[in-house]
Amino acid sequence: MNIRYPIGPFQLEGEPSTKTVEKWIGEIEKLPAQLEEAVRGLNDEQLDTAYRNEGWTVRQVVHHLADSHLNSYTRFKLALTETNPLIKPYEEGEWAQLPDSTMPVDVSLRLIASLHSRWVYLLRSMKQEDFERRFQHPESGEVTLKENVGIYAWHGRHHLAHITSLCSREGW
Repeated sequence: MNIRYPIGPFQLEGEPSTKTVEKWIGEIEKLPAQLEEAVRGLNDEQLDTAYRNEGWTVRQVVHHLADSHLNSYTRFKLALTETNPLIKPYEEGEWAQLPDSTMPVDVSLRLIASLHSRWVYLLRSMKQEDFERRFQHPESGEVTLKENVGIYAWHGRHHLAHITSLCSREGW
């Protein structure tokens, strides 16, 4: 197993169907509970263990998910209210080093639960043509909202697997 990419990199194979997008929305909806379960009972030493050499700690991964998914939610709202907006990327590695990434994970678990509740509500209220709306990423180019649903469903599973595979390897 590849420790850095335990579920493999994100790959978009062809045009996603409505059924595929619905599956992805369901994955986004389930992530908060899965994440909470994955870190339940972990002590501070375990939370401050990196999932791989030179990787983030479990605590940083949880806070990163909150940061990243908040950015993605904002990008959805920008794309739904503007024509092909240019979005601003952020230095996720630098964000993971900021002091708020040392806080208790409960803070970000609550944020993720609330955020995903709103995000899923928004996603399920969108019309098919809304998923064709797009934004411009300075590095990735044009991204449709349909594609971005898939990217963030994968992103949640990807980081959840970092945590669960570490717990499995360590026997936690």
